[in-house]
Amino acid sequence: MVYTRIPMKHPTISAVVALLPLLVLMSCMEQTSPPNIILIVTDQQSESMMSSSGNPYLHTPAMDYIAENGIRFTRAYVTNPVCSPSRVSMLTGRFPGFFTDSKGKLVRNNAGSMDIPASLPEASRANLPDYLQKAGYDLVYGGKKHLPSFLDPELLGFQVLTNDARGELAQKAADRIREDRENPFFMVVSLINPHDICFMAIRDFADSSYRLQLERNFKTELALLDKALELPAGVSREEFFEHYCPPLPPNFEPQEDEAKAIELFLNRDPRSFRAGARRDYSEEQWRMHRWAYARLTEMVDAHVQVLLDALIESGKEMNTLVIFTSDHGDNDGSHRLEHKNVLYEESVKVPLTAMWKGKIAPGQVNRQLVSVGLDLLPTLSAYAGLPAATDPRGRSLRPLFEGSSVEWRQSLGIEGEISRAVIREDGMKYIRYDAAGFEERLMDLTSDPYETTHVTEDPDYRDALQGIRKEFEEIWFPDL
Repeated sequence: MVYTRIPMKHPTISAVVALLPLLVLMSCMEQTSPPNIILIVTDQQSESMMSSSGNPYLHTPAMDYIAENGIRFTRAYVTNPVCSPSRVSMLTGRFPGFFTDSKGKLVRNNAGSMDIPASLPEASRANLPDYLQKAGYDLVYGGKKHLPSFLDPELLGFQVLTNDARGELAQKAADRIREDRENPFFMVVSLINPHDICFMAIRDFADSSYRLQLERNFKTELALLDKALELPAGVSREEFFEHYCPPLPPNFEPQEDEAKAIELFLNRDPRSFRAGARRDYSEEQWRMHRWAYARLTEMVDAHVQVLLDALIESGKEMNTLVIFTSDHGDNDGSHRLEHKNVLYEESVKVPLTAMWKGKIAPGQVNRQLVSVGLDLLPTLSAYAGLPAATDPRGRSLRPLFEGSSVEWRQSLGIEGEISRAVIREDGMKYIRYDAAGFEERLMDLTSDPYETTHVTEDPDYRDALQGIRKEFEEIWFPDL
């Protein structure tokens, strides 16, 4: 190759040559400048509750747009399938059980999570907003919080748009997206639905006094639920159940030899709506639950569309990373259960999609084991240019987003109120219950993806059981 020497006598040429290093640096800075980040979190949405996940009983074009223009994970799990513990994990990158409540008990449920003292030494550790603020991000938050005091968004430096997670949130977030700001922004849009499906069993099994309280204090929630329960116009009830309403799930009946801890959990609730639904709901009522759950999911998809429209119309789509997920799922008739808590797949596996046009290749479907609670913090910190992790078992998803070859985890831990679990890459799943004494269940999700039975006592699975017990005790829950 022949190089031509540029004469330095002409002042214009000399000035350009002198500026070349600066121009190259500016070009590099432009290429590597951190993106805006929008984290959309729905409430109580299972992984299967998107049409892009293969569900033919609902239509979610906005959620599908993110998946189709980026990456969709099929095995993304929460750290704990309840609202507040899961949200604590998202912001701290730690298991909820890393923290203790005011009585010194490990956090395993909503009450314990909301009772984490701000004075707890662990509460002062670094968190996701802290890292992003240090990286120069403006912080914006809107919608549901359900967080302990030390993670209050305003305390963490967020501009709070609204606490209304059902009404004005999407439009307020869209207006903020359209604004021109000097710094990149990190926006959390915390949408409440399809969480209102909770009120179906709660209302159905409430006594007259409690029902009056519900009707007085939860008018909006019940109105949305009633709208979701409406049948299509002009369709007879017989036609509706034959052609429109989702069928019962393949795992409708309780798991064979189900752990005693589950029945104990269902019956200890003083309102007993969980036990009531399992005991008394007819198959038709269960199918109506599934119908309403789908309609509530479509309602929240419309809110996601408002955000996407603002992103596209403002011209910011090409420099914005959008991540969509949920804090936990809903059992939605599987094992004759509604609500969450129990560590069945419908409860612990959630949607996780990510889109950054030009940076994340479209149409990817990834089947690696991902922890929304542990992996979100290192992922967003990596994109912000300030790599960080709080729990060393958390991993940045950026290599997976961008198609890089990387060695990935072979197992993943999950916590719950009555049990803990380890899921392996090969499809083995181990749950250890402790609410009714020591109970363990080993499932093979490859041969039995709906967890209809367990293979704990099967001699063919003896080695698998011993191996996953060891991972439970040495890698994921060594301090128990």
